[in-house]
Amino acid sequence: MKPCKIITRRKSNRIYVGKVPIGDNAPISVQSMTNTKTENFLETIKQILDLKKVGVDIVRVSIPNLESVESFKKIRKETNIPLIADIHFDYRLALKAMEYGADCLRINPGNIGNQKRISEIINVAKDKNIPIRIGVNSGSLEKDILNKYRTPTPDALVESAIRHIEYFDSLNFDKFKVSVKASNVFLAIESYEKLAQKITQPLHIGITEAGGLRSGTVKSSIGISYLLLKGIGDTIRISLAANPIEEVKVAYDILKTLSIRSRGINFIACPTCSRQEFDVINTVNQLEKKLEDISTPIDVSIIGCIVNGIGEAKLATLGLTGGYKKSTLYKNGIRQKNKIKNDEIIEQMEIQIRKLIK
Repeated sequence: MKPCKIITRRKSNRIYVGKVPIGDNAPISVQSMTNTKTENFLETIKQILDLKKVGVDIVRVSIPNLESVESFKKIRKETNIPLIADIHFDYRLALKAMEYGADCLRINPGNIGNQKRISEIINVAKDKNIPIRIGVNSGSLEKDILNKYRTPTPDALVESAIRHIEYFDSLNFDKFKVSVKASNVFLAIESYEKLAQKITQPLHIGITEAGGLRSGTVKSSIGISYLLLKGIGDTIRISLAANPIEEVKVAYDILKTLSIRSRGINFIACPTCSRQEFDVINTVNQLEKKLEDISTPIDVSIIGCIVNGIGEAKLATLGLTGGYKKSTLYKNGIRQKNKIKNDEIIEQMEIQIRKLIK
C-alpha cells in the first residue's frame, strides 16, 4: 500500500558506522544497546547475535571499566555487526575501544573531562576514520549550563550540543552525529526541532529512559513519530526497560507504520469481539513468535469475522476472514477455494506465509 503522506527528510551530512550509512537520505537505521554485563563477553555476544536476527543495524555496548574494554576486544572479534562503544568519564576507555575495533563512539563530552582529553579521542578517531556521536542528555548536562538555566530546557540541551559541535569543528572533525535526548517527550521534541535548524550533522533520535515495555513504547512512539513526520532523524533507538529485542521490534513497527521502512510481517488484526470465529489474539501472538525470522515485508490480515475481514483480506498480501468452523483465505486479494479449519489456522497460516516468501 502506498503511504498517504510523503515525508521530506531534513538535509544532513553522510557518515558511516561500519558499512551502515547515516544521514543524507540514507535509510533510517535501527539501533539497540546490550544490557548484559560487558565483562561477560559470551552472554553479550549472544545478545548481539539475537539482536541481529530481528534486524538491528547497529549495536551499542557500554564500556564502564578496563575489564569491559578488554571483553569488548573479544566481542568485536566474534561479531560482524557495527558496534558503538559507549564511553563516559574515562577517555582512556575510548582510546582502547577504538584500538580494539569500535565502529563508532558514543561520548558525552560534558563528562569526559577537559578539551585536551577530547582532542586526544578525536585525533585517534581521525586516524582510524571512526565517527563519534555527541550524546547530550537532560540528566547529565554540564554544571555551568544547569546553573544558567536552573533546569534542563530545550535551549540548555541545544547549547550543550552546540558547544561540543563547535569544538569538534575547531579540530576539523566532521564525522559525527548528535543527539539531545530527554525522558520528557516534549522536552526531547523541542530540543531536536531547535537543533535541527542549526546544524547539518545527522541526528540520532530517541526518548531516553522512556520506561517499561508498555509505557516506554507509548512515549517513544509519540516522540519519535512526531520527529520523523517532521523529517527529523537519521537513526533511532527505542530506550526500554525491557529485553533489547523489543526495542528493535518497536522501532520497526514505528518505521513500518509511517511507511518509512519495512521489515518482516505487518499483521493487521482485529481487536476481537463476540463475533470472532476463532481466537484471534492467540493466533496473532503465536504467528508473530513463529515468524520472527522473516525479514521480507508483507501484509497479513487476521480478522475474526466477515464484518471487516473480507475488505482487509483483499488489501493484504495474505488475508484470513473468520467463518464458522472454517475460515476463508485470500492471496493477493483473490479468494481461495480451500478453506482453513479454525483449529488448524496457526499451522496452516505459517505454511502459507513461508510459501509466499520463498
